Amino acid sequence: MSIFTVASRYAKSLLDLAQDQGQLDAVKKDMENVISVLKSNSELLAILKNPIIKGDKKRTILAAIFEGKINPIILSFFYILVNKGRAAILLDIAQEFVREYNEAKGIVKASVTSATTLSEANLADLQKIITEEIKAEVVLKNIVDPSLIGGFMVRVGDRQIDASIAGKLNKLEKHFAAQGV
Repeated sequence: MSIFTVASRYAKSLLDLAQDQGQLDAVKKDMENVISVLKSNSELLAILKNPIIKGDKKRTILAAIFEGKINPIILSFFYILVNKGRAAILLDIAQEFVREYNEAKGIVKASVTSATTLSEANLADLQKIITEEIKAEVVLKNIVDPSLIGGFMVRVGDRQIDASIAGKLNKLEKHFAAQGV
């Protein structure tokens, strides 16, 4: 069974449990924090993935880091993962949980890449336009890439709109190359 399949099943189980307990939004927020901690701490990830380190030690480490800081449902869930030998895919499960939560709530993640940081007003306007266009709630992230020179690129799912100066220059270059200029 692939890691994605296993992670998806565990994430769905946690999603169902959190929903049954009426704590879905709180669990989702905590899982985003867990993702942040795991991504920023390569040593913790290495410990969780190391099959030589005993489950008791992994549970102790998880408790030391997360106890009192995340919903008890999540910590109990982590202990189950450790007991089942699935601690190595904890990050995958957390990311899949957030993805499934967003899907269940009709939330779509989008990114806007610009040459400079966009103002809150610009981001809000762009978010409103995208929300109206795709008829779903949008969580918009601003990525800064000075190589765009100016303008922006918007990515929503598998769709991309390139309104950057660099993109327009590339199109002109391809057009002229095709014309033999």
